Amino acid sequence: MGGAMAVRVAAAGHTLTVFNRTRAAAEAVATRCPVDVTVAGTAREAAAAADVVVVSLADDAAARATYGGSDGLVAGLAAGAVVADTSTVAPETTRALEADVRSAGGLLADTPVSGSVSSVEGGTVLVMAGGSAEAVERAAPALESFAQRIIHLGPLGSGATMKLAVNAMVFGLNQTLAEALVLAEKSGVARELAYEVIANSAVAAPFVHYKRAAFEHPESAPVAFALDLVAKDLDLATALATQVGAPVPQVELNRRIVGDAIAAGRGAEDLSALAEHLRG
Repeated sequence: MGGAMAVRVAAAGHTLTVFNRTRAAAEAVATRCPVDVTVAGTAREAAAAADVVVVSLADDAAARATYGGSDGLVAGLAAGAVVADTSTVAPETTRALEADVRSAGGLLADTPVSGSVSSVEGGTVLVMAGGSAEAVERAAPALESFAQRIIHLGPLGSGATMKLAVNAMVFGLNQTLAEALVLAEKSGVARELAYEVIANSAVAAPFVHYKRAAFEHPESAPVAFALDLVAKDLDLATALATQVGAPVPQVELNRRIVGDAIAAGRGAEDLSALAEHLRG
């Protein structure tokens, strides 16, 4: 996801420096960009070159590690710079990181996105933004490189909160889609025809369309969203629900089913592999 964002930012004409904790990954992204970009050796070096720092990381631990330390993002942040964090993390993690960013003279906005890698590549994702109006406004030119719309939801943490709510729905749809498809198949309907019906039915959300190839041809599906990360997001959503007193029985059920698939050795597979798991 971060690599696709970088390509779009470069294509929009912004001067870009990229960093990944695995340098080879950053170099691979640089080769995909339509213009020359700089590959930084540390997060500190990357941040020092930027007015806007766009962050895309896997989880809370990766965020804390990347922001902190002598070679971390905060150590290199220029006064007045804006950090737009698109990672899916707990709202309290975002708020904790903001204190360090503010101490360096910067601004932080939590700006997670709804959509797939292909949505980023097409510039059609939705950004769910939390933070001050100034932070969101100043991050907007970079975010608009790959986003169709930015919705400012409120104070810092609002974006992270809404991303967990949206992902809870996405994972529910993924589970329902897998079950419906397997039910139709086991009843004698060809997989492709069953999916054709689903894709033209009342439940044909964008997710149903962009996951079609993965569900129809699981043997060749790239891993766009690993089940291990699905479990992480469901755990975050459950923890948030506990904090605010919101009942989420479907989230809890989906987490158990995802856990079963992970226990069966599918943690590194795409979330669409739940259909394969159900096929047995």
